[in-house]
Amino acid sequence: MHFELSEEQAELAATVRGLLDKRADSAAVRAASVSETGHDEALWAMLCDQIGVAALAVPEEYDGVGASFFETAVVLEELGRTLAPSPLLATAVATEALLAGGTEEAKGRLLPRLAAGEIGTVALDEGPLLDGDRAAVVLAVRGDDLVEVSGARATWVESMDQSIRLARLDLAGAQLTAVGDGAAARARAELVGSAAATALAVGLADRALRMTVDYSKERVQFGRPIGSFQALKHRLADLLARVEMSRSAGWAAAYALADPASDVEEAAFLTHAAASYALETATLAASECIQLHGGIAITWEHDAHLVFKRAHALGQLYGAPHRHRAAIGL
Repeated sequence: MHFELSEEQAELAATVRGLLDKRADSAAVRAASVSETGHDEALWAMLCDQIGVAALAVPEEYDGVGASFFETAVVLEELGRTLAPSPLLATAVATEALLAGGTEEAKGRLLPRLAAGEIGTVALDEGPLLDGDRAAVVLAVRGDDLVEVSGARATWVESMDQSIRLARLDLAGAQLTAVGDGAAARARAELVGSAAATALAVGLADRALRMTVDYSKERVQFGRPIGSFQALKHRLADLLARVEMSRSAGWAAAYALADPASDVEEAAFLTHAAASYALETATLAASECIQLHGGIAITWEHDAHLVFKRAHALGQLYGAPHRHRAAIGL
């Protein structure tokens, strides 16, 4: 199945990329990752206020743009390419969980806040929670219920990739208010989270490939650019093919999840297949980036280690590649 971006979707991607080119270079990404909030608050505000990235999948009746998760995935791919730390991943998953399982009262009260740029997150298990210490809207699945959490203590958890913000919630003394169907919210959050991680992985793999190709044109060995050596040409060509296939698979999954008429089992199949392939491609791209850059890639000053850390983190957030393959019935 072949997918292409519509004119509006391509314009959305270009607009986001233009803003990120100006506000999310290497120095900005590094500074934002170790800041108190873990992201560039001014950039997040611009993404939300000027482009409406948090409101894309929110229906107009809840003050949203009324687009779909597919458009959110388009933005996530651009964010993945720059490595910019962003609350969009957690907020998008919380939004979709609320749309799938929330009561009308909860959706009417919380979705406009998320659409306006308030950070959201949803806890599906007892482990560290994405953006748990900076989210204004905290949801959790407890048994059969989707609950809203207020008053929980959040403790930042150090992670390998500092641009992925994790925290542990202490629910002792917290107020849990039932706001919907936990099973429906969990099912949607798990698939959307996997598809969102796929979009980030595609952007990351594309970034790693471009970095490596550019370097192979500059690095000279034996009097020739290393990119002219046939063995390296083949490796980079193989990586390009994997990146493009990952993008196509990711778009197919995001489109299926965005279409209300899609078969649920088919959407799940496409999502797990795309996640498995794209996450492994991101890991391969990071590995090739480090190896083909040589010694410079293991220095703190070079961005190759940021690529490697992000690839590792994405492979853990919503399931490792082998777990996605295990979820596919053959």
